This record gives sequence, C-alpha cells and structure tokens, in this order.
Amino acid sequence: MLINTYQNILIEAGCDEAGRGCYAGPVFAAAVILPTNFYHVLLNDSKQVKEKDRNELRIFIELNALAFAVAKIDNNEIDKINILKASFKAMHKAIDKLKITPQFLAIDGNRFYSYKNIPHQCIIKGDGKYANIAAASILAKTYRDEYMLKLDKRFTEYDWKKNKGYGTLKHRQAIEKFGLCKYHRKSYNILPNQIKLF
Repeated sequence: MLINTYQNILIEAGCDEAGRGCYAGPVFAAAVILPTNFYHVLLNDSKQVKEKDRNELRIFIELNALAFAVAKIDNNEIDKINILKASFKAMHKAIDKLKITPQFLAIDGNRFYSYKNIPHQCIIKGDGKYANIAAASILAKTYRDEYMLKLDKRFTEYDWKKNKGYGTLKHRQAIEKFGLCKYHRKSYNILPNQIKLF
C-alpha cells in the first residue's frame, strides 16, 4: 500500500514525468498535492496500471487533489538541452502552475535541479511508494498518451496510437521506411545506419 507523502509536516507536492525514453513527442511532467485522506485502490506507478484504469484514476485525482498541474517540453527543446534537463524543466513548469505553493517536493528518480528555495527529496521508484508521486505519474502518462493519440491522426505510419512514441519494432521499421518527422527527437540518433554500397 502506498504512503500518501514522504513527510507530513510541510505541504508536499509529488512530481513525476512521462516519455523520457520515447523517440518522438514531448516529455510531460505533473505535480500533485493530495489531501491527507486520499485513497484509491487502483493507484500505483502508472507503468503498473492498465490504460483503462489510468484514465479512471486521472479523473479521480483531478477531482480529489488539493492541487495538480501538468506541463510539457517539446522535442525541439529536448534536442537543444537534452532529455534530463527537459524532464526537470517540465517538472519546474508543472510546479509553477500549482494553485497551492508547495513547501516540499517529493521527486521520482535519483536526480533533480532544485526548484527555487523549496526543499526536495529524490526517491528511486517513488511512484511505487508514495501516492502523490504515483498520482503525478498517472497524470503525466495520461496527458502524454492523449497528446500522442492526437499526433497519430496526422502521422499514422508510425503507429503512435499503440506505441505512444516508444521505439517498438513497428515504429523503428516506419522510421527506416519513411524517415523522421518534425516530432521525432533528432538528438536520439534513431535513424538506422545506412550501409553504403560501392
């Protein structure tokens, strides 16, 4: 069972991102402040939750959180500043948008750039330990998936409706056949190496 927060003295926001390993599209991040009595039986790390249940959880989180916000950094900026910095920047943008200012940040992962003067704690696999981080992971994942489904309507050849931009075999084969589109992360070196024939 998840613990709601890392500590219970200060107002705490849980933060997580989605889409770091994708070949295409933005990285999304979310920040969530939950009430002390928050509970949902299905809440877990978004990677452990079925898509249907994630969508149900998104509605529940948005209705019951004290505050939540989601932000994204697009593939062009990812290529300029790198995915790690882009992930932190997306988290900072999400925290900026919260209607309640947190006093403490619980961050999924092992690294983070400090946000203003707010103390934080990095927690490896925090989305499977703390409800506020798990809630952030659900929001980041569902918002990103929704975004990729919209892009899929314009770029059906990459099968984003199924792979959401991750490097599946079908996605890699489509890149080999059609090349990269404007939403691909060019810095990821995902174009197959062409063997020159002499």
